[in-house]
Amino acid sequence: MTAARHILVVEDDPGIREAVSEILELEGFLVTCASNGAEALIRLGGPDHRPGLILLDLMMPVMDGWTFHQALAGLPGLSTIPVVVLSATAPQDARTPGLAVAAVLAKPFELQRLLDAVERHCLAA
Repeated sequence: MTAARHILVVEDDPGIREAVSEILELEGFLVTCASNGAEALIRLGGPDHRPGLILLDLMMPVMDGWTFHQALAGLPGLSTIPVVVLSATAPQDARTPGLAVAAVLAKPFELQRLLDAVERHCLAA
C-alpha cells in the first residue's frame, strides 16, 4: 500500500469517524483512525505506513486539532503530510495564523466534496 492511499482520520465523534473510514475504505484507501490529536501522534509514531493525507477535526478532547497540527509541524518527515480540516466551526476559523492546511470542509460536508478533497490532496505515491 502506497502512502498516497493511506489516510489518517483524526475525529472524536465515533459516528463521523466510522462513516468517513468506511467510505474511504470502499474507495480503496487504507484508513487509520484516532479519536484525538494525542492518539494520532502515537499512530504516526507506530509501525503503520506514513499516511498520504490527514483528515483532522479541530474540536477534540485530550489534544485538539490546533495542538496536533502544531506538533505535526515539528516532526521531521511527517510535517509535509497534507492536512484537510473537517470542522463544525466556520471554515475561516480553521485558517488561523500558523495553521496551514490543504483544505477545510465544514461539517456536515457532502460526500463528494470529501472524496474530491482526498483525491486532490493526497501525496503522490
